[in-house]
Amino acid sequence: MSEPAVFLPDALWAEAVDLLRTTPDATLVCHVAPDGDALGSMLALAHVLRRRGVQVTCTWGDERWAVPASYRWLPGIDTVAAPAEVATTSPSLLVVLDTGSLDRLGVLHPLADRAGAVIVLDHHAHNAGLGGLHLVDSRAAATAVVVEELIRRLGEELDETAATCLYTGLVTDTGSFQHSVTTPAVHGVAGRLLAAGVRPDEVGRRLWGTRPFGFVQVLGAALSRATLEIDGASGRGLVWTWTTAADLDAAGIGIDGIEPIIEVIRQAEEADVAAVFKGDVDGTFRVSTRSRGRTDVGAACAALGGGGHRLAAGYTSRDDVETTITKLRSALDDAPAPT
Repeated sequence: MSEPAVFLPDALWAEAVDLLRTTPDATLVCHVAPDGDALGSMLALAHVLRRRGVQVTCTWGDERWAVPASYRWLPGIDTVAAPAEVATTSPSLLVVLDTGSLDRLGVLHPLADRAGAVIVLDHHAHNAGLGGLHLVDSRAAATAVVVEELIRRLGEELDETAATCLYTGLVTDTGSFQHSVTTPAVHGVAGRLLAAGVRPDEVGRRLWGTRPFGFVQVLGAALSRATLEIDGASGRGLVWTWTTAADLDAAGIGIDGIEPIIEVIRQAEEADVAAVFKGDVDGTFRVSTRSRGRTDVGAACAALGGGGHRLAAGYTSRDDVETTITKLRSALDDAPAPT
């Protein structure tokens, strides 16, 4: 018998299904600075629940809220609401997706206390601070995998809209099926999504084949500052760089549009860990990290107030560049190797 894509007890699935089948309304929230898995998982579940007649609101809790430019093409993205429209509500059901800790809900964290019930759908090993019913499997390749199984257990068929959203989450969190989390079961999920109508060529073009020239300009600045530390991450190697708010302003691009820089920096073969500090207009840095597999960057980022999973994680730094890299070096030295 082949391995499943998600390892959770049937009783948990049954409880979640009962909540989703009986709730008149649901607020779906993902983590601040959402990525493809967070947005894709949220929008797919929202689409299915609306089809069932549930009144659904989707959002996330960034103080300076905007839809990430890289994902404005996702089906259903036009239905998301700004957090200000949701912050004072008391939903019957709150569904938290792809969020490893309460603080990653940003300005919307009070919703977790006011909701009638809470379901957490996630695959982060460091999930903490969130109550309610946890459908969390750190062995799952993406939150999209958890949501795909939940939709199946709801008795709902996948259509092209839901499948495209889930496929976006799956390919982004598996690194286009290059990460070690890619199993036969993961390819089985991908096959079901393709059968539902996903066009992988179109998704790939949207995600990786089209960038504004401003991205190229900021990438050039980041590459000019890149530093390789052979002894970093306890001898496993660290490559890192940073960008500034001035870089973004000069290039006419938003901070969400430069997330793919980490995928270029991580190509340095001498380093197990890659990091990019993206300077924001409020003086903070959004830190993105990746691991080739010998360092648990999720643990390192959790120690610095953020979260993620073992091969990809992030956090927000309120320090300058030198202090940020000093703290990251220390956290990486203390981080365990992934199990």
